[in-house]
Parts: sequence; C-alpha cells; structure tokens
Amino acid sequence: MATDYNVEIEKLRRTFNQIEAVTDVPKLTETIAQLTEESSAPGLWDDPDAAQVVTSKLSHAKSELDKVEKMRGRIEDLETLVEMAEEEAVTDADAGAELFAEADEELEKVSTALADLEVKTLLSGEYDERNAVVTIRSGAGGVDAADWAQMLQRMYLRWAERHGYATKVMDTSYAEEAGIKSTTFEVSAPYAYGTLSVEAGTHRLVRISPFDNQGRRQTSFAAVEVIPLIETTDHIEIPESELKVDVFRSSGPGGQSVNTTDSAVRMTHIPTGIVVSMQDEKSQIQNRASALRVLQSRLLQLRHEEEQAKKKELAGDVKASWGDQMRSYVLHPYQMVKDLRTNYEVGNTDSVFDGDLDGFIDAGIRWRHGQLDEE
Repeated sequence: MATDYNVEIEKLRRTFNQIEAVTDVPKLTETIAQLTEESSAPGLWDDPDAAQVVTSKLSHAKSELDKVEKMRGRIEDLETLVEMAEEEAVTDADAGAELFAEADEELEKVSTALADLEVKTLLSGEYDERNAVVTIRSGAGGVDAADWAQMLQRMYLRWAERHGYATKVMDTSYAEEAGIKSTTFEVSAPYAYGTLSVEAGTHRLVRISPFDNQGRRQTSFAAVEVIPLIETTDHIEIPESELKVDVFRSSGPGGQSVNTTDSAVRMTHIPTGIVVSMQDEKSQIQNRASALRVLQSRLLQLRHEEEQAKKKELAGDVKASWGDQMRSYVLHPYQMVKDLRTNYEVGNTDSVFDGDLDGFIDAGIRWRHGQLDEE
C-alpha cells in the first residue's frame, strides 16, 4: 500500500508540537542566555564545583534545544523531499520512484527519532536529570540469586556501554560460592536517574539451575534500587553524631584480599538505619567520601518519597507501589523477558542480558507517565 505522506507528516508534526510545548523552547532559550552570562562571569572558576554545575547545565540546555531544532529541520526536509518526489514522478517515473523510496526510508528514521525524543520529554521529575546510583541485591534463591544479581549488574553495565555512558563500580560484596550479594555503581549521563529509575523493583529469573546437579528449574530474585546522585547544591547535612563509621579490609571474589590495608568503609545513618559500604577506591578517605555522597543521595531520595507520600495522603489517593515483581526473565521451559507493568516483552533473552534494554525502559517511562496522569 502506498504511503499517504500527508497523513504521516501531519502525525509527525502533531507529536513534534507536543514535544516543543513540553520542552518550552522560549524558556529554554532564556535559560541558555542566563547560563551563558553566568559562565562568562569573572572568577567563576574560583569555586570549581559551582562552575562545573553552571557549565554542565549550560551544555545540557544547549543540547536539548539543538535536538528540538534539528528535529524540526528533519520534518521540514522530509516534506520537501516528498514534494520533490511528487514533481519528479510527473516527468520521470523511475526518478520519482527512487525519491519516494528515499522518502520512505527517511520517514521511518524520523518517526523512530521522534519517538525517542518524545520519551525524553517525559523525564520531567525533580531529579530526573541527575546521574544515577544503582544498587543490586540478591534475594531469595540462594547461590542462584547471587549469580542472578551478578547477571543483572553485567546487563546494566552493558546497557550503559552501548550508549557510551561512563560507569563506576563503587562497591561489590561477593557471595561465597558464586555471584554477588550486592553491588553499587554510578552511571554518569544526562537524565541517567530519570531513565533508569523505571528499572527499580524486583527482578525474577526462572531457569534450569547451573548449580543444581539434578538439573531442576530454579526461581531466583534480585532487587534493583536506583537513586539520584546528589549535587553540591543539595545541602544534605548529616551531623557526625548521626553517623557510625566502620572500616574493614576490602575483599574480592572467594574472599581474596585485594589490598593489605583496612581501606573499605561501612557507614551507618543511625536515625534511619541506612547502611552504605564502599571499598573500590584506593584509600579509606576516598571510600569515606564516596560512602557519604551515596548516603546523602539516599537520604535525599527518602525525603522526596516522604514528600510524595504526604501529597498522595492529602489527596486521599494512596496507591500501592509498583516496584515488586516488575519483570520476569524466563529461560525454561521457553525464553521470554516480560515487564509485568507494561506487558512489553522480548523473546531474544540473550540480547536483553547483553544490555538491549531500551524497549523496556521506554515502555516503562511511558507507563509511569500514564500513572502520573491518572493521579
């Protein structure tokens, strides 16, 4: 069936207009002008941390505006290409057909790029633009669960690698037989938290256990926690009297020592009971600083959750959390990864474990946005 370009281009324009409205181009342009002025101020780099925040925000704002302007240009270019094809087809059918084929290809590319841009505009939460700190903990399932937690760690690190995002493993607690008890790592990218936050929850794996000599099917669980990394402007002060700090020797797989000093740090926030461990830095001072920053991030997230819960309570509509049992990964008797919130599913489990998560993440972001609209 021939493509109705007028209908398709009109769909693209409607979607783009919605994106442009959400992005608020006039306000974004004003923000860029303001940040540009701040970035050129004398003495900006007297405070490197503050300067980094300004330049980072400016870079991100310019990038957002550039994406919107380029998308507008691509839609206009597609419309021009279709007009050229229609004119050419009148005098030269072959040349017209060639241009229409090019238009079909560009229509598909623009549609895909616009869908990606649309998802990004849904990330408008208070902390969505921050870097993300991801913690994975093995749950029920014994050694299989520990192995499953390590599989999830690799899956997310491969996802970040596919996108060119920087990652930093901050702490890993290895299990005795195989796998890990827990791991914490940072993903550095614009909107890393907003993107990955939809991955938070309980992940379930069903497979023939490689650790069972009778080859029985095993169900394993692991929990994924995602929090936004704090910035220097957040001002989350923690009195020393509320902290308990223990130091211990870092260890690797199988209990092997990775250094000879007690450089690892375990930090406990006494009022909340939140515990953070760090051992992947070279010195105790560095591990302590990393632990404090993650602890501050968790307290910031806790404060945000309490504020949201209070708002829902005042509204008289408290909904149950969607985090538990959010995704199922089945390797036997069939192969399927299915998100239980969005019903998005993929049969190629190998690609998912190798970091092909964009479909799940995009569906999750759209689902979450729909949930917020219902509240």
